[in-house]
Amino acid sequence: MQVIDKQGRLFGLFNILDLGAIALILLVLIGILIVPGNGGYSIAQMVTAETKPVEVDMIVRGLSAREPDKLIQAGDKVSIIIRNQPRGEVTVKSVTFAVPKVLVNQSEGKAIALPDPRAVDTFQTDAALVLTANAKVTDDGIIFGSEKVKVGTSIDIEGAKYIMRGSTMGVRF
Repeated sequence: MQVIDKQGRLFGLFNILDLGAIALILLVLIGILIVPGNGGYSIAQMVTAETKPVEVDMIVRGLSAREPDKLIQAGDKVSIIIRNQPRGEVTVKSVTFAVPKVLVNQSEGKAIALPDPRAVDTFQTDAALVLTANAKVTDDGIIFGSEKVKVGTSIDIEGAKYIMRGSTMGVRF
């Protein structure tokens, strides 16, 4: 008995082209459902992700604004932008402003941190924000829209009068 007959059937039972088409379809389904894409997660992970309330700590360094405390306040709803793509809306839970500090050596050999006079003269402040929203929670982090947010992720927030770029300091869920 021949392995492949004249009609292209394997062992006289299965057409080789049909087997190839079935194998290709199975490979595509495995690729879509199991293998992670560019975002680093698969569709199977997204389906099992649970939507929960999350908090993201964000730091904005060197914010140049004349009156930052009037610009952004707790309770504001702002748009969140991750990797230059809008990813939804978040609420500002709290805002803390601080003048950047500079280390100054003392005569006895100690160093103390004092407010940077250059930052005061140029209206620069640092802002620490806590953002809250509902996001998908997976085993390896949270997902806003379709982007993971972890410590170190660059985040922009946009309100009616401003856009601020900062970095993630912490994530809680």
